[in-house]
Amino acid sequence: MSEVRIAAESRTEFGKGAARRIRRDHKVPGVIYGHGTAPRHVSLPGHDLMLALKTPNVLLALDVDGEPVLVLPKDVQRDPVKGFIEHVDLVVVERGEAVSVELPIHVTGKPAGDGLLVVDLQTVSVVAEATHLPEFVELSIDGMPAGTQVLAKEISLPAGATLEGDPELSILRITGTPTAEQLDADLAGAEAELGIVHEAKTDAAPAGAEG
Repeated sequence: MSEVRIAAESRTEFGKGAARRIRRDHKVPGVIYGHGTAPRHVSLPGHDLMLALKTPNVLLALDVDGEPVLVLPKDVQRDPVKGFIEHVDLVVVERGEAVSVELPIHVTGKPAGDGLLVVDLQTVSVVAEATHLPEFVELSIDGMPAGTQVLAKEISLPAGATLEGDPELSILRITGTPTAEQLDADLAGAEAELGIVHEAKTDAAPAGAEG
């Protein structure tokens, strides 16, 4: 993975008012921490950061007031409506260091016949060298028959990455197309959980009706 170089600036103003002023200047407030160092508050160019974060687990080579700092995005907060970046937490890493990251799983291909894909996990936890982090894991389901299940331990990881966490976690399953009876049973079960009760239908004429 290539490094993305971004110039950052130290900041001494904090709080919501300061953050709003930073964002009005098209910058993003952030915090750098890790490796036993005291947290450093910075501001980063919003457009450059937005482009960099399009790459999962991007490695950022920051220039903080002339000092080089290598970091990984740890937490990115976005506006829930407009989607712009409100704040970013950055963790310091060193070259050669092994770090834990979540890799998105890219599923390719189609299952055999009328099999349906059920995704249980969209990411997988791996450990890899900080300056050689893969962007994603590719998993082909092409031709997989119904009844197939893929576990975390069965995924082919990119070179240099090792699985972290429970190897028995289910990543995805291929199921058969449900019958009309199965769909009706699932619907009835869901309605029962929600407390939905249907009135019994009757063909009897209402009392007092003339024949």
